[in-house]
Amino acid sequence: MADLSRLSLNTITVREQWSLAQCIEGCARHGIPAIGPWRDKLQEMGVAAAARQIRDAGLQVSGLCRGGMFHLPDAIADNRRAIDEAAAIGAPCLVMVCGGLPPGSKDLAGARRRVEDGLAEILPQARAAGVTIALEPLHPMTCADRSVLSTTAQALEMAERLGEGVGLALDVYHIWWDPDLAPSVRRAAGRIAAFHVCDWLVPTQDLVLDRGMIGDGVIDVPGIRALMEGAGYAGLIEVEIMSAQDWWRRDPDEVLRVVKARFAPMC
Repeated sequence: MADLSRLSLNTITVREQWSLAQCIEGCARHGIPAIGPWRDKLQEMGVAAAARQIRDAGLQVSGLCRGGMFHLPDAIADNRRAIDEAAAIGAPCLVMVCGGLPPGSKDLAGARRRVEDGLAEILPQARAAGVTIALEPLHPMTCADRSVLSTTAQALEMAERLGEGVGLALDVYHIWWDPDLAPSVRRAAGRIAAFHVCDWLVPTQDLVLDRGMIGDGVIDVPGIRALMEGAGYAGLIEVEIMSAQDWWRRDPDEVLRVVKARFAPMC
C-alpha cells in the first residue's frame, strides 16, 4: 500500500465543493490522516465544532491558513484571533501570508518593516499559545498585494531576527524558481514549520488560481522534498491546489483519489 502517513489535505483544494465538515469527513473516509483548514471555512463551521469533529475523526492538523496581511488596518486584531483559532484546533503553526504594500504606497522597505513590527507585536501571544508563526515567502509577482517576502532566504532572515517561535512555511509553487533555493533550505534547518505541494502549469492562466495537481507541471517536487528532508523536515506535507478552471470543478471524491494516487510516488 502507498505510504500516506505524511499526507495532509489543505482544504482550499476542494473549497468550492465542500464545507469544512465535509472535508473532515472526506479525509477520514479516504484515509487521509491530516488536514490544513482555511480560516473562512473554520469560522463558517465554528471553531469549537470544528475542533471537536477533527478530534473525533482522528485527524492531525498540519497548520491553519492564514494570518498576516499586515498592510490592512485591522491586521493585529485579526492575527490575534487567528492565533487563538489555531490553538483551539490543535494547529502547530499559523501560516503567514504577510501582506503587500499599503494602498497608495510605493515604500517596499517600509512595508517589510511594517510586517516585522506586526509580527513582533503578536509573537508573545503565539509563543504563549504554542503556535509557531510560519512565514510563507510568495512568488515575487505577488509582492505588491500579497507578500513582500519573496524568497526563502528573505523569510528566513526575518524569522531569525524575530527569534523563537517563528519558522517558515515553504510552498513549492512559490519557491521552485529560486536559484538560491538549495542553500536557503539548508540554512533553514530547524525552522521549517510547514511544507505545501502542488505544481506549476505551462502555460499558467492565473498566478493564484491555476495551480496544477502534483506531477502535471514543471516543478521537481521529489527534489524539493529531498531538500526539505536534508534540512531535517519530517513533518506533514500539505497538498494545496487552487484551481478555478479544473480541480474546483471536479467531484471532490475524485480529487481526493487523485491526490492520494499522486502523493506517494511524487512526495
